[in-house]
Amino acid sequence: MVDLDLEKFFDRVNHDILMARVARKVKDKRVLKLIRAYLKAGVMVNGICITSEEGTPQGGPLSPLLANIILDDLDKELERRGHKFVRYADDCNIYVKSQRAGLRVMESVKRFVEGRLKLKVHREKSAVDRPWRRKFLGFSFTWERGPRIRLAPKTIKRFKDRIRQITRRNWSIELKQRIELLNTYLKGWIGYFRLIDTRSTLEALDEWIRRRLRMCLLRQWRKPRTRRRNLVALGIPAYWASLISGSRKGYWRLANTPQVNKALGLKYWKDQGLTSLVERYLELRSAL
Repeated sequence: MVDLDLEKFFDRVNHDILMARVARKVKDKRVLKLIRAYLKAGVMVNGICITSEEGTPQGGPLSPLLANIILDDLDKELERRGHKFVRYADDCNIYVKSQRAGLRVMESVKRFVEGRLKLKVHREKSAVDRPWRRKFLGFSFTWERGPRIRLAPKTIKRFKDRIRQITRRNWSIELKQRIELLNTYLKGWIGYFRLIDTRSTLEALDEWIRRRLRMCLLRQWRKPRTRRRNLVALGIPAYWASLISGSRKGYWRLANTPQVNKALGLKYWKDQGLTSLVERYLELRSAL
């Protein structure tokens, strides 16, 4: 796979080349003038307006469309050469049969992008490598002969970092409110990543999220007497509850003990309304 990354793409788009591409399709001079003014509007830095001689406003509503317009020439060139590729804005992957072919394609595409489009290829982030060692929009592949779509390692790390923020044990909010925040994030996240084929990863993440929540509850039940009373109320034998309430283990370790796992198991979190990544994934997959 040729993983192509354009260096500071939105900051370096040549206005004249971009407007020439737009003018191929848009004949209304008023629209062209408006787009040119949008590109020249500048940005505010510490309250000072800085004019823009090149680039498009990153994060602006029109920028992704303009990116597709100027990179349409790259798409057409890759199609003309017969390459299999996928591109989203300035991220592009080209699939080839060998390392040697990948290196050859990388050099020729670099010449095209830097010579014809006046853009710069980020040499450190671009690479020719096996697909399962690279990522694209948060996705990657498994290494088997029949590859499956999976989550990229960095995607899982970002996901866990966000869940850790919501399930901080020193954040004193009600469990209901915490679950609402989790559900909002989990539904949007799995809606985007529903294309993956590795269900086992989602099962592991579900288990990890429930353990984080059990840790938060144990933190709220700080006093041994409160902890014992709540565990007994959840159906745990008094002797087991006493062992947990008198333990000196940390909250994270206690959250994975058989007693706490049984008291705060799948049924408990389902009754609390917690979204399951696996269940949501299956619902979305059946609708595809």
